[in-house]
Amino acid sequence: MDALRVALLNASYNDEATTRNFDRDVQANLRSFAVDEGELPDTYDYDAVIVSGSGASVYGDEPWIPPLLEWVDEAIDRDLPVLGVCFGHQLLAHVLGGRVEPMGEYEIGYREIERVGDSQLLSGLPDRFLAFTTHSDEVTKLPPGAELTAENDYSIHGFRAGHVFGVQFHPEYDRATAERITREKDLPEERIDTVLDGITEENVVTAADAKVLFDNFLEYVESLSAERPTNESRA
Repeated sequence: MDALRVALLNASYNDEATTRNFDRDVQANLRSFAVDEGELPDTYDYDAVIVSGSGASVYGDEPWIPPLLEWVDEAIDRDLPVLGVCFGHQLLAHVLGGRVEPMGEYEIGYREIERVGDSQLLSGLPDRFLAFTTHSDEVTKLPPGAELTAENDYSIHGFRAGHVFGVQFHPEYDRATAERITREKDLPEERIDTVLDGITEENVVTAADAKVLFDNFLEYVESLSAERPTNESRA
């Protein structure tokens, strides 16, 4: 079978680490689009879509957000499987009728997350697993009919609605990304130091287990592709 074609809607403001990390962890024919610069695929002829993290808020007034919301909404209507990470998780919840709001605080660092139910996306992970988090917005209300798949004491950390999957945490982060992102945050120095102290080799290795969700997502996409007629077109 040919490599799956996946559109990466990259909202990271040209953060090189985003492309590098997804290229490394997503074993597919991945094409990246700088959506924060107004770049969007001109076709829906992909097997799946991934929406990255971002420094933006889905309820913000950046001019590139409404066209992105419209494109993703259409992709979902066409039954394309979509995975959202952090900002992408929030954007998918928003598109599907959920609610995203500012937290009034910041969750950042390696944090324990609890699985809820029997999530196919999180298959292979323990009931409680470690992942790097960094966000000050959160999904406060799931979309109608969506299933909660992960949470912790801060936020909803995962949901599924049909072919749509969202995770608030960052499975793609490596140690260098976690350290740089932490240092760039406008937070008290003492808190930044505490988060940096937690970016240990042990935590990095343990959190890498969460990368299995990318393989799980692609396996799900493959199963859908096998079920579709070979002459079906999404263009």
